[in-house]
Amino acid sequence: MVSLRVDTHAHLWTVQYLDRLERLGKADTGTQRGLGADATDADLAHRFTLMDRAGVDLQVLSLAPQCPHLMREADAVALAREANDSYAELVARFPGRFRAFAAVPLPHVDAALRELTRALDELGAVGVGVTTTVLGRTLADPLFWPLYEELDRRGAVLYVHPAGEGAASPLITDHGMRWMVGAPVEDTVAMMHLILAGIPARYPRLRVLASHLGGMLPLLPRRLDDHLAFESPRTPELPSVAVRRLWYDTVSHAHPPALVAAAATFGADRLVLGTDYPYEDGDTFLRAVDHITRSGLAPSEAEMILDVNAAHLLGLSGRLRTSSRASRWRHAAYRQNP
Repeated sequence: MVSLRVDTHAHLWTVQYLDRLERLGKADTGTQRGLGADATDADLAHRFTLMDRAGVDLQVLSLAPQCPHLMREADAVALAREANDSYAELVARFPGRFRAFAAVPLPHVDAALRELTRALDELGAVGVGVTTTVLGRTLADPLFWPLYEELDRRGAVLYVHPAGEGAASPLITDHGMRWMVGAPVEDTVAMMHLILAGIPARYPRLRVLASHLGGMLPLLPRRLDDHLAFESPRTPELPSVAVRRLWYDTVSHAHPPALVAAAATFGADRLVLGTDYPYEDGDTFLRAVDHITRSGLAPSEAEMILDVNAAHLLGLSGRLRTSSRASRWRHAAYRQNP
């Protein structure tokens, strides 16, 4: 069994990318700036030090919530290509530290399919990252089904992260809860849209990875099943079945009861390590990793979540035949000279 500790929920944005995104009309990039999430030598050195302290071998980088989801196709395509090229350069520089989820220029599906092909086949991306909505469209919109069909054909990962829109509810966004409450609500709603539309059953090889333990999903399967008959009778399978087709990262701000509930509901084999770096930094980053072994889960379950499941999900097991400790020693040189 390959032991590889992979952080699947980690952000990196360069100032240049955020500046260009703002010039193209997306002005809400303030919460992604000044966090140490750039690709400068200083930021990378700090990131690698934390990863070493937590025993994390790899981070899978993603742009969400600042994905290149733009109305004008040419702008979206250019920005997605720029972002994917930048990530590919980082992975090439630090192959023992980084992988990346590709950005795709949605809602322009034909262009997204072309960029998906380039990113996965030429740049080595391990999946595609999107937000819970795309310019107000649900991910269950049939417009996006060709993207899912291609990911299903490849057996590839679709990583879904909140858009930061508070589920389009002023009751959330106007009351200081856009991220603390709005993000897990968006996770829940997006996964339910996919489930009610039958996407997990229609595309069984598509590997959907939800953020934040799937929001409220660990608490809801029995309620969802019982409500189908009078609310969503056309749903092709029970939600309690569909939720076990998905994967979930462990970002819960180290709340053990949430992790235990998710493992009981979905199975520990469906959970993968996530830290939400740089929003969880310093001791909070360490806690995001360490709490898994202190949560009350069986040691074998904690080991699966920390060191096994993500490599299997991302198809890394056959590529990186290494232990966590060996990987950390191998990259000591560039920790000293990043």
